[in-house]
Amino acid sequence: MENSFKGKKILVIGQVWPESRSSAAGKRMLQLLEVFQLWEMKIYFGSTAQKSSYSDDLTPFEVVELQVFLNDERTDRMLADLQPDWVMYDRFMMEEQFGWRVSKQCPNALTILDTEDLHFLRYARQELYKKEEGVLEDYLYRDRTKRELGSIMRCDLTLLISSFEFHLLTETFQLPAEGLFVLPFLEEEITTEQQENWLTFEEKEDFVFIGNFIHEPNWQTVLQLKTVIWPVLRKRLPKAKLHIYGAYPSAKVLQLHKEQENFFIHGRAEDALTVIAKARVLLAPIPFGAGIKGKFIDAMRVGTPNVTTKVGIEAMATSEEWCGFCADEVEEFVSKAVELYQDEALWKVKQQKGIDLIEKYYSKTHYTAAFKKKIINLDAMLEQYRKTHFLKEVFKHHSAQSTKYMALWIEEKNKHKKSE
Repeated sequence: MENSFKGKKILVIGQVWPESRSSAAGKRMLQLLEVFQLWEMKIYFGSTAQKSSYSDDLTPFEVVELQVFLNDERTDRMLADLQPDWVMYDRFMMEEQFGWRVSKQCPNALTILDTEDLHFLRYARQELYKKEEGVLEDYLYRDRTKRELGSIMRCDLTLLISSFEFHLLTETFQLPAEGLFVLPFLEEEITTEQQENWLTFEEKEDFVFIGNFIHEPNWQTVLQLKTVIWPVLRKRLPKAKLHIYGAYPSAKVLQLHKEQENFFIHGRAEDALTVIAKARVLLAPIPFGAGIKGKFIDAMRVGTPNVTTKVGIEAMATSEEWCGFCADEVEEFVSKAVELYQDEALWKVKQQKGIDLIEKYYSKTHYTAAFKKKIINLDAMLEQYRKTHFLKEVFKHHSAQSTKYMALWIEEKNKHKKSE
């Protein structure tokens, strides 16, 4: 496939500066930057957020960093000067804030929305979980859903992390499939050499969970472990410990640390792969969420099987293919955890399944080629595509108006404040 993207400019508008050591979303962003670099594009990255000491160094991807201003005409000037060929929004909130400015200053730029996961789906499940009544559909039709679907409709292409989300958008909400593309995590195959360097069953010990605590499903998972799973599991395996890692732990998280119960809260892991590699089993009784889970990909990469829930494995594999066990009931979850922890032969079978899953569903080579093919076609016939899917232009015209005028009103207000 010819490299028709060489020298093209892509501007990524990030909700935050990528932190691959803090979250799967940060890793995902670096994978996308790597793809654009592979295609020899000129990459520009801008965010209204401040960098932290954990922000990734983007120089290996030859990224030009820009400052983006919210409700500020300086962003218009930056867009007009840069004239990117493509603009990618990191989550729908960025499209809401900047989409109308991009349309005005760079009307011919191909626009991509990277959802990370569908926010409205995650929040609908969260509401269902907390209220404990009804079914998911009762919580799907909310304002947040309207906002995210509106954003998807305004963009030329939307990247989804899971096939479940694709089917939800095309079947439940009747969105055109042509504007959607499933792009999971892009992983290299696990080599024989890497496998030979893994710790053995005997060398690995204890249980582990890892997840960024800004993400509500991770906090609820730890609560499940602390209050429901661990009290039962500990009686079965009194010598085993449970180690909890995650960036940005709040005081309520740290308070769960109980050494006498073998329940350890460690906070941020310097290297997620290292801490998962040391554990014999990863426990993740995830009660709700969306997308696919980076923690499981990491665990596959270091040969650590897991026990999780139906939501945990959603769109990642079937329960038969899974690199561990899937259980929603407490008793079954605990039994499977004990079984996996004690049975070396079973543990090795599940470890091998992780190797197979990476190769089958997360091949960087396969998905990068499919993504390139999709976008070459779209880029070549963008004008015709927009005519065919004119409803997207209608959404762009109308839905962005309220955002636009609210932003302009704030901009004027800020100018007056400065002049006072």
